[in-house]
Amino acid sequence: MTVEKCIIVEGRSDMLKLAPIISEDVQIVCTNGTISEDALLELIEPYEECKLYTFFDADKSGERLRNLTKRIYSEAVHLLIPRTYIEVANVPSKVLAQRLREARFSVHKRYLV
Repeated sequence: MTVEKCIIVEGRSDMLKLAPIISEDVQIVCTNGTISEDALLELIEPYEECKLYTFFDADKSGERLRNLTKRIYSEAVHLLIPRTYIEVANVPSKVLAQRLREARFSVHKRYLV
């Protein structure tokens, strides 16, 4: 089965928070924090055929990564979290499920209740 969507996140905790919510085959790739343009290009290269999404924290580091991604992959879709939570890992699963569903991801129904 070919993966058609790829979500770029900052860290492992973000990946672990999102993975159980999504009910379709999606690749989640971690930048592990601050990353250079070259490192991002290398990290994403295997997934360039996928539809790219970002799910970064609502802080300076997340904003830098979002801007870098916009510059390199202008076609990427940027999913935003409410600023009150600051980090993707802190957002309630129900809120993440709603954001993912709005972006046309299949999510497990138990996260929407």
